[in-house]
Amino acid sequence: MTKSPYIKLASNFLADEDGAVTVDWVMLTAGIVLLAVLVLSGIRIALDQATTDIGAVIVSAGASLT
Repeated sequence: MTKSPYIKLASNFLADEDGAVTVDWVMLTAGIVLLAVLVLSGIRIALDQATTDIGAVIVSAGASLT
């Protein structure tokens, strides 16, 4: 008995793994971007505090920031 063309098409579609590599790369890239955003967010907070502290030292020394 031969398989129906629709059954064969569905079977081939489910067995095909070409798209799985694309999904892997998309997930890997999304993870890297999320990690970069988290790291840069932490750096930004520390940098904001450091610039505020430096500005306060400059003002206390009598210099103008404008």
